[in-house]
Parts: sequence; structure tokens; C-alpha cells
Amino acid sequence: MTTILSGLISLTALGAQELTIHPVPQQCVERQGETGIPASYKLVVSDESKLSKALVLLDSIMPGADDDAKFTVRVGIKGDKSVKSYSKRIPSAAEGYYLESSKKGIVIAASDSRGAYYGVQTLAQLLESGRLPFLEITDYPDIPYRGVVEGFYGKPWSHAARLSQLDFYGRNKMNVYIYGPKDDPYHSTPNWRKPYPEKEAKQLQQLVKRADSNNVMFYWAIHPGQDIKWNAADRDTLMSKFESMYKLGVRGFAVFFDDITGEGTKADKQAELLNYLDDHFVKVKGDVAPLIMCPTEYNKSWAKLEGGYLTTLGEMLNPGIQVMWTGNKVVANIDRPTLEFINPLIKRKAYIWWNFPVSDYVQDHLLMGEVYGNGTDIKDLMSAFVANPMEHAEASKISLYSIAGYTWNMESYDSQAEWEQAIRDLMPRNAQYLRTFAIHNSDLGPNGHKFRRKESENIRPALESLCAAYENGRIDDEAFAKVMAECRSISEAADKLLVSDENRALVEEMSPWLLRFKFVGLYGEEVLRAMLLLQEGRADEAAASYDKASTLRAYIGLTDTLLNQQSRYPGIETASLHLFPSLEKLYAILSR
Repeated sequence: MTTILSGLISLTALGAQELTIHPVPQQCVERQGETGIPASYKLVVSDESKLSKALVLLDSIMPGADDDAKFTVRVGIKGDKSVKSYSKRIPSAAEGYYLESSKKGIVIAASDSRGAYYGVQTLAQLLESGRLPFLEITDYPDIPYRGVVEGFYGKPWSHAARLSQLDFYGRNKMNVYIYGPKDDPYHSTPNWRKPYPEKEAKQLQQLVKRADSNNVMFYWAIHPGQDIKWNAADRDTLMSKFESMYKLGVRGFAVFFDDITGEGTKADKQAELLNYLDDHFVKVKGDVAPLIMCPTEYNKSWAKLEGGYLTTLGEMLNPGIQVMWTGNKVVANIDRPTLEFINPLIKRKAYIWWNFPVSDYVQDHLLMGEVYGNGTDIKDLMSAFVANPMEHAEASKISLYSIAGYTWNMESYDSQAEWEQAIRDLMPRNAQYLRTFAIHNSDLGPNGHKFRRKESENIRPALESLCAAYENGRIDDEAFAKVMAECRSISEAADKLLVSDENRALVEEMSPWLLRFKFVGLYGEEVLRAMLLLQEGRADEAAASYDKASTLRAYIGLTDTLLNQQSRYPGIETASLHLFPSLEKLYAILSR
């Protein structure tokens, strides 16, 4: 039988080898038995043109199609002759698929071409062990549009990072990427009216192609509101900019009116412009995805209901235009009351822009903890859920992996299981060290949005017991041992990750924080050693350890003044919620 292990599908037919399917399927029934991956197979397809992306992926994981082979692989979408006998098993939901594996072969019968692609992505995961378990999967996403909006302030992602992200989205069944980095000069004021230079245009074209190969809708966003003129000239300029992006292959467009002041904030003018774009561009082209807009009042705390901004949008905007919403505040979790507030105002389901793990307001922190706090009973109240990430593209994947799971199957979502698996996905060989680092790099620290995350929970009780005991002149031996072991693990994890050749892009992003992390671990060891030596009456040795701790403490301070200095919020913080403050408290007691 199939077992659900901490929210992830675990296939026990593979014996000691545990295999997970991500995102968690809506339904998975495991049958007895398994087989090796066939060297050849007979491919049965009715219309290859509708399945090109799925078939390219299939060939990459199972080369060896042969019309004379006995093992059969059937791939098709509803209505295809190749999967006609499976039509009743195909989910009615968009992007759904039915997958069956047996000793006779494999069937992937889908509701549409993207569903067939996702069925093959699931098959790819099943084959990672080198064996094919026998099972039936019925699967589909809870949320129609799922993905990422690159909408943060600060250094935009590199071209290489974006290419990697798009591959990551395809593997994890995310179907939307919105290109809207605030610091792209051709996306926003003052140069939104100008065309992209040749180099940047070619890179965008490459991104569009990579997105398409991963069945990801590439949306290009423009941010014209700060200096837009409500006249025909600017309207036509915007149309021309859209047309130039269309020629690069873009088939999804968004207009952002967030974080602006002045004339550009008028709801009626925004609606008139968006309707014009929708009527004269989106609908005319015929192959363009629904238009998206980010309103000026994009969260409840900024909404001025008496001014009628949101209700004007709701009444005037064409029904097909999507309206983004960040929740009760700029940074907030999304729940049922959130959506029950906004949906009636805009007269459509909100397109959620979730501001996590974005860190452009806490750039001295890395946010690599669990994704939790959003409702799991709200799938029918939103049209989309996209996350705004950090400027650190690889480090963001821990959260984005979990968001892929959350938006696909809300009821089965398990934040800890997703987080654990994301870490293994990013660094399989060094997962234990990345896990140690991530445990202590998740909180945001004090910030204007008052959004916090739990951190260092594995060691928090021991830290509290140790500090409380030492305040009263004694050492809690059990807590002492746990904290010492964690400090040693921290030092080891930092060393292992800094020199690892696995996922160097991630290591390079983390390196400034890893250096501080190393010093925090060593500092903790020396503080604890000084405590123990002093209790044992070895004053001279305790003094030597205290001096080492003082030196390491100075090193920690240097990381904050020398590293990550190019950010709007410079410096480095790590283990800042519980671990480092507790070590500082113990150091202060030693100093008395």
C-alpha cells in the first residue's frame, strides 16, 4: 500500500529506498510489484503536436522508443485515441493527469497538454531509483496559476539564475514566472518607454524559450505608474512596448501600479488603460494569457475604502483581468478572511502576490526556514498564488519548493516535510549541513512589516534552560551538552558547505553568512568551555577560553561591517533570534 510519510508520498515497494513524489499527488494507489526501467518501449501517441514538450521530456528520461518493443508507453490527452479506454479516469480539472504503471507498461492520460507534461514529470521522479513501482496516480493542481514573481527591490537575478529557476519550476509543476524586478531600468521609471538593448532583449528571448520548454507561462511586467501621462501618446507607447515584447515571444503581460504616488494612482485611469490593453492587444492577439495588474492599494492596511479605489477597479476592469493582492499587509500570511475581504471588492478571485521569502527589507538575513501560516482551506477563493523571492535565487528555492507543494495540494501540505525534502533536493550530498545552516537562518529580525519566523527551535529549550541555570550560578549539564553539540555542528556545517563543490551557486550566495555562522559556532564553543572550566576551578584555562571567545566575538562583529555592504540594508545576521543572543547572555555573565 502507499503510505503518506510526513505529508510526502513514500513508495514502500522500493524496499529500503524511499522515493518521494513532489508535489504530493491528489491520489496515489500503490500496487504490488515493480520492474526495471525497460531498455526499449513502444510509444503509443495519437497527436504528437499537442504533446511535444511531454514527449521531449519522456525521451530524456526514457530513451529507446522502439515500435517492436513489448513494453508500451501510452501518452495522450482527453479525446485522443491512444488513451480512449482511460478517458473516465482522466481528472476533469485543468492540468490534471492519470498515470498507471504495470508490468505491461505505462499510461499517462491527461486533461490537456500541460497535464501530460506533469504526468511525465511525475514519471521522471518514479524512475530516479532505477526501478519502476506499480501504481495508479490521479492528480491535478488546486490553484490554476502557481509560481513566482521576481518583483523585489535590489540586485535582479542573473540570466543564469533565471534559467535555473525556470527548470526548477518545470520539475516542480509551477506554471507561472512573472518578470518584474524593480531595478530593471526598462521595466520601470524612467526608461519603461524605451526598448530593451540588443543584449538584454536576446536574454529575455532565451528566457521565454526556456520557460516554454518547461511549460511555464512567462509574464513580462511593466511598472509605468510613477511618471505615466494619461494620454494617447503614453498609451500608444505602452502598446508599442508590449508589441516589442510580443516579438520576443512573450505571451503574458502584467502592469504594476504598486509603490507609486501622484497621478498614476487614479483607479479609473488605470482601469481605462488596462481595458484598452486587454481589448486592443490581449484579445486581438488571441494567444496571450490573461492580463495581470498590481493595484496601488495592494493590501488591506493601505486600502482607503472611503476613496473607492478598489471598488472602482472591481466595477470598471474587464472581467478577465487579474488583480494582485498581498494580504492584510505588505507582508502577511493569506487566510480565508483575507480573501473574503478582497474578492467582493474587486469582483473576482484575488491573484495572490505573497511577499515571502523576499528579503529586500531585511537584506542582512537569509530566509531559509519552513513555509507556513497560509490557510489550507482557501483553494477555491484565489485565482493564483505567486511568491516574491529573495535576490538570492538558489537560496530562495527552499521556500519555492514548498510553495509548489502548497499550491498543488493544500490539504496534504506539510511544511516541515516540504522543508526537509527541499534541502535534500538542493544539496543531496550535504543535506545534513545545509539543514543545520537553515535551522538557524530563518527569522527576519525586527522589521517594519513585523513579519517573523521561528528559528533555532531544535535548540531553543536547551538555550533557555542553560541561561536560566547559569544566571543562578550553576550549569544545566543536559542543556550544556546539547548546546555544545549544536555549536560544534554549526562549525562543521559551515566548513563543509564553504568548501563543497555541490551547488556552488548556492554556496556562493550563502558564503558571507557561512563565515559568520562559523564564528558563531566557535564563539559558542569557547563561551561554554570557559563556563565549564570556571566551574571546575581551572581559572587560568577559563580565562584563556574567555579571551578566545572575545576574539571570535570581534570576528563576528567584523562580518557585519565588512560583508554584504552593497545592500540597502547592509551587514550579516545569522542565528539572531535565539542562539546568538543566548551566547551573548552567557558571555555577559562570564564578564561579571
